Amino acid sequence: MKCPYCGDLNNKVIDSRASKDDNAVRRRRECLSCSHRFTTYERLEEQPIMLIKKDGRREVFDRNKILAGIQKACQKRPISINTIEEFVDDLERKLYDTCEKEIASSFIGEHVMEKLHVLDPVAYVRFASVYREFRNVNDFVGELKNFLNGQKEDNKS
Repeated sequence: MKCPYCGDLNNKVIDSRASKDDNAVRRRRECLSCSHRFTTYERLEEQPIMLIKKDGRREVFDRNKILAGIQKACQKRPISINTIEEFVDDLERKLYDTCEKEIASSFIGEHVMEKLHVLDPVAYVRFASVYREFRNVNDFVGELKNFLNGQKEDNKS
């Protein structure tokens, strides 16, 4: 590991421990040349997942794009950032658990819609309006009717 202060390659590991999320090993190092200390993280290199978009384009899965979309849908709603991040962590885990190298973006969209349907009705409708590409008020009203019908069926069971 190259020292970020002097560029020397000779250093020693002083301390190693799992990171907060247990997805990396945090190592505290000391440069043997300049004696500065620095921290490195060792992570498992995962194969990137390619998303197949509606128009057939392929794009590398970007957790931050999903996170931003959900945050926008949940804006000014009583949903903590921790809840949203746990939700995205769970989604990302599911994607990697499929062991598929390419996944349709609709899989992610539908998963997010299902989760938001349970989590917060307003966030659900906001996300649906973008995901389902509502063109007019009728599309919006139709989605609301479907949502309300789904709630009535849930209350009957």
